[in-house]
Amino acid sequence: MTKLSDTQAIILSSAAQREDRIALPLPESLRGGAAAKVVGAMLAKGFLEEVDADMRNGQAIWRETGDGHGVTLVATDAGLAAIGIEPEDANPALAGATEAQSSAPATEDTDQPKPVTIRAGTKQAQIIALLQRPEGASITEIVEATSWQPHTARGMISGALKKKLGLQITSAAEEGRGTVHRIG
Repeated sequence: MTKLSDTQAIILSSAAQREDRIALPLPESLRGGAAAKVVGAMLAKGFLEEVDADMRNGQAIWRETGDGHGVTLVATDAGLAAIGIEPEDANPALAGATEAQSSAPATEDTDQPKPVTIRAGTKQAQIIALLQRPEGASITEIVEATSWQPHTARGMISGALKKKLGLQITSAAEEGRGTVHRIG
């Protein structure tokens, strides 16, 4: 599995929560040269891709090109895979859709939710396993299992698991453990 920094995981998790996979805005603590370094590394690894920004719709701009156009950052399928999310379909914001993606047949039954595949061995799969236990898991236990920061673990629960995957997660305060989360 790909080793990501906490900042990279936050950027990709935020992008995964957006329908267009735009990775902007970056975390407020990431500015200037540090932002350029992190984004440069993610572009080099193929986790992010630069695409033309739709400035008429107020899309966030990463940088301006010399000809008055803007470029934004979009999470790629590889970027989503790096955080344990299997992409459901092609990214609509990417301009260069492949032939296979553009010729894929449209599904007729749009009322049914698309099945989401969770790859075994990912941190997301670890968190889901912890939350499925009868005793559930606290943020502290999730942090110990993943080596993430507490805010990243909370973001994974509220963003990727609740919003993206649609899992029903309950939270209850327990004496001695703090808030314990369970998949209901």
